[in-house]
Amino acid sequence: MDIEIRYFAAARAAAGASSVRVDSGTLESILKQQSAGNPELARVIAQCSFLVDSFVAEDLHQVIKAGSVIDVLPRFAGG
Repeated sequence: MDIEIRYFAAARAAAGASSVRVDSGTLESILKQQSAGNPELARVIAQCSFLVDSFVAEDLHQVIKAGSVIDVLPRFAGG
């Protein structure tokens, strides 16, 4: 388990944890693995944006390397 996923707000509530450690893979495969069997988390993730090592991740096919941190950020209200 060499990557940390940090969940925020609604994603944290749906995941039932503020962070988890996972094995490397593409961003898409990691997110699918995390939401497997958790339809609420899958629903929330579909509306999230992601940061990988503090940079916006727009390519779900990018490979996430060991030691990286993925932030899962739901839509936030306000300006």
